[in-house]
Amino acid sequence: MVDAFCATWKLVDSENFDEYMKALGVGFATRQVGNVTKPTVIISQEGDKVVIRTQSTFKNTEISFKLGEEFDEATADDRNCKSTVTLEDDKLVHVQKWDGKETKFVREIKDGKMIMNLTFEDVHAVRSYEKA
Repeated sequence: MVDAFCATWKLVDSENFDEYMKALGVGFATRQVGNVTKPTVIISQEGDKVVIRTQSTFKNTEISFKLGEEFDEATADDRNCKSTVTLEDDKLVHVQKWDGKETKFVREIKDGKMIMNLTFEDVHAVRSYEKA
């Protein structure tokens, strides 16, 4: 169920995020900001939609979607993607597709933290969040 994810989360740890952004083709200046920004992620359920708001001093983004249905997503690094989010084995799996490429975020709750695994090609990053 999505309920476990519905909370306000604050980034506490980030591993290999610069390499991940570099693999995606994110420019140097944006990567520098991305590496020092500690975003707050607010996940909520509004009717049959899930809403994920990401807030930081750099940029705020919001996506709203129904599980399993493709939607258009404009990312914080200005990619326009076709995205789908599904719930698989208590994990929120978010796939973004653009220009023949694909990246995947897998969010799961472990020991009260939200762990987000990001994968693009052979590059893997991990970002850990605690409830705010």
